[in-house]
Amino acid sequence: MDLNGVLQYPVWELDVLGGGFWIALIAVVHVYIAHFAVGGGLFIVLTEAKSYRENSPAMLDYVKMHAGFFLVLTAVFGAVTGVGIWFVISVLSPQAASILIHYFFFGWATEWVFFLGEIVTLFVYYYTFGNMERKAHLRMGWLYFILGWLSLFVVNGIVAFMLTPGEWMTTRGFWDGFFNPSFWPSLAFRTAMAFMLAGLFGYVTALAVSDADLRERLLSYCSKWLLIPLPIILGTGWWYIAALPPDQQKMVLDISPETLRFLKIFLWISPVIFTAGILMAFRVGLPVKRGIAGLLVLIGLAYMGSFEFVREAARRPYLIHGYLYANAAPAKAADEIRETGVLKATRWSRYQEITPENRMSVGKDLFKFLCSACHSVGGPMHDILSLTEKFSLEGMSAMLNGMGRINTYMPPFPGNPAERDALAGYIVLGLHGKATEAAVKTEPIPVEMPPFNPGADNYVLLAWNAKGMHCVSDADRYFSFATPGNDIYALLIRRGEIPERITEGVTLHYRLEKDFADPAAHSDFWKYAGRLTGKDPAVGTGISGKRVADTLDYDDASGAYVATAVPVMPYTENGKFMPYPLMTVWAVDDKGVVLAETCIPVPVSTEMGCRSCHGGGWRMDGKAGLSDKTAEDILAVHDRMNKTRLLAQAQDGDPVRCQSCHDAGKAQMNLSAAIHGFHAVHLTESGPEACAACHPGRPEGVTRAYRGIHRQIGLDCTHCHGGMADHALSLLAAERESGKASAERIASLLKPDAVASAEAVNPRKPWVNEPDCLTCHVGFQPPESLDAFNHWTAGEADLYRMRTGGAGLMCAACHGSPHALYPADNPFGNDRDNIPPVQYQGMPYPMGANRNCKVCHMRDMNEEVHHPNSLGMFRNAG
Repeated sequence: MDLNGVLQYPVWELDVLGGGFWIALIAVVHVYIAHFAVGGGLFIVLTEAKSYRENSPAMLDYVKMHAGFFLVLTAVFGAVTGVGIWFVISVLSPQAASILIHYFFFGWATEWVFFLGEIVTLFVYYYTFGNMERKAHLRMGWLYFILGWLSLFVVNGIVAFMLTPGEWMTTRGFWDGFFNPSFWPSLAFRTAMAFMLAGLFGYVTALAVSDADLRERLLSYCSKWLLIPLPIILGTGWWYIAALPPDQQKMVLDISPETLRFLKIFLWISPVIFTAGILMAFRVGLPVKRGIAGLLVLIGLAYMGSFEFVREAARRPYLIHGYLYANAAPAKAADEIRETGVLKATRWSRYQEITPENRMSVGKDLFKFLCSACHSVGGPMHDILSLTEKFSLEGMSAMLNGMGRINTYMPPFPGNPAERDALAGYIVLGLHGKATEAAVKTEPIPVEMPPFNPGADNYVLLAWNAKGMHCVSDADRYFSFATPGNDIYALLIRRGEIPERITEGVTLHYRLEKDFADPAAHSDFWKYAGRLTGKDPAVGTGISGKRVADTLDYDDASGAYVATAVPVMPYTENGKFMPYPLMTVWAVDDKGVVLAETCIPVPVSTEMGCRSCHGGGWRMDGKAGLSDKTAEDILAVHDRMNKTRLLAQAQDGDPVRCQSCHDAGKAQMNLSAAIHGFHAVHLTESGPEACAACHPGRPEGVTRAYRGIHRQIGLDCTHCHGGMADHALSLLAAERESGKASAERIASLLKPDAVASAEAVNPRKPWVNEPDCLTCHVGFQPPESLDAFNHWTAGEADLYRMRTGGAGLMCAACHGSPHALYPADNPFGNDRDNIPPVQYQGMPYPMGANRNCKVCHMRDMNEEVHHPNSLGMFRNAG
């Protein structure tokens, strides 16, 4: 397809009063009057006939007076607003207007003939009142009504076509589009609405009658016009919704954020109209009835408007459903436009390429082309400023990227990534005036090495943390999806020609460095621990009951001393953010003699990227932590999308534990699959920047949690975990196998990068099936491949953090924590992550590297006891 000029029309540049405002103002008012023009025609002719039957000249005078009011309102104001609609849609949605004209030219020509007949007959009817023979005059009134209803008949077919094109999508036939699936319910609904409005406006003129008895008779008569069609309106309204295809029904009843409000308005107004109609039929004071009548005119407008808003919502994200998106991009060309770019597909674009110099101007043009038809800038409807205020530059780009995929009431962004970033830049930097965040500078913090004398000390104490990239939400007053604690492992080895692992007769202690505050001072977790974990730990303790200074217990399964969920937060006593607090670990014998001591970092970070999309600032030190505003928006978005009440629950003092719903065995997806699956739809880039959008790994951030040897040699997250879509699909595949429909739906929106298709992604469970080290390090040799994605460990015992070598030592004891393998590169100084190997070997490489076996064996070794290649030289040495 030649895309040059696919978006072929210029746009009307609007700011405060955007396109949505003008459509709503002119179209709703016109439709309101146009329906009255149909029902009012029948009202006039039947009321005239009634006056003849009752031989009531006074009623006939009322009919003439009402006909004059009717003439001015419908033939003048209605006609002007009708022209206004054509003007507005021709400048706001010229592509859609062109399609309607080209495919339905015969229909419009027919409708214009009917409309001309309406005008002529109405003028003849009014100006011959009393001067034409009765039957002839009534025939003129009937002719007006028939022409008016036929005009409604034709317009209804074309308007309903935009909602449900039906077979027209394949045949392009006039009659297939005209008599579409929603034609008949729409016609029935609009006809009933027209009759009801005839009674409503009848009140306005009836109240001007001076004869009290006649006035009351007319008001009672108008009430019948108002009340009898009301149940028909409700019934045909439901028929209308039932005639929509399932996806459009879901849009109306579930997806669209605005529809529910307008549906409620429509339903609540119905009994109000019924009550008002009953009151108008009774004899109450004239001022009261005038007030009710005036209120009914406004209520009727709201009634008509709420229906039109619901109908418009059912079309989303299209102008012509399934054919033309609301941003004027043809649905069939969407993929090609996305590949080529909006600029090259837009005939009136000033630019064909994006440069650093024109980036903001291009973003402004893209906003005009794609957004201004619906959105205003600081205006009363669909204000882009209020809708995007919370986003950072990265968050806005991610929102545009995922638009129209999960939240399908918006069309997908049709441009390429460069255009998406340009539009995001214009909105965030241009309209909001925000600045890009500067990189955070960190300074090394000196580390005091624990003592070790290789000639005199008999013990080596190896320690490490199991969560090398542990991050917590820091918003426990609202929710928690990760407990603020880390796991500590330690091995005590008696040195000798045949070293001995000490498993009894000693006690291992740990203590957090002194300048770190009590974790409870910087997190509400312990206050809400019972609700957030289902347990009831004492205040100031971690989930395992371990205090900040306590002991490690020997664990037979791992062969190590362990303390799990040790409470720690990344804040110092003076409120500074430091994600690598140090923990001293020491071993004493049964006489209290210290046998060995070492020190390790216990990483825990609250530098999570939620604020980029959910707004709010950092909670602590201007660098990290989820603010209340961020947490509230996360819950509010969840509530809106999933029909939950989590924000209200949290505000009532009952914080949300995410795993209470998102856990194995629950109906919902597990938390890892849900979070990664949802966000992968927005973060489709396959590089590590997608991971760093949420995890504390941004190179310009503070934590920079991915800091091991793999990062130093140029590997990133994707070499093990795959791109964002790959990673999410592996988690979703396991959930899909368990029969969770939501996993199937999210997976259908993702396209893998590392493999040919989503079906080729092997399923895995989070924290159980992870990338296997031996996929790359075959036979423990230097890797020939640098891609471990889709090769998962079989179970927990095979995980790196739990695996043991040939001598029964856990791999991490010698190689360091996950994501921080020795030698690690820490933003606060490399010694901080490499203390044990530097302490015992004088170098940051894995324990025993470069033939350093004598640290434990007290002599050089010739046998590779722990694993093959363990006697090889460390390849990065020197």
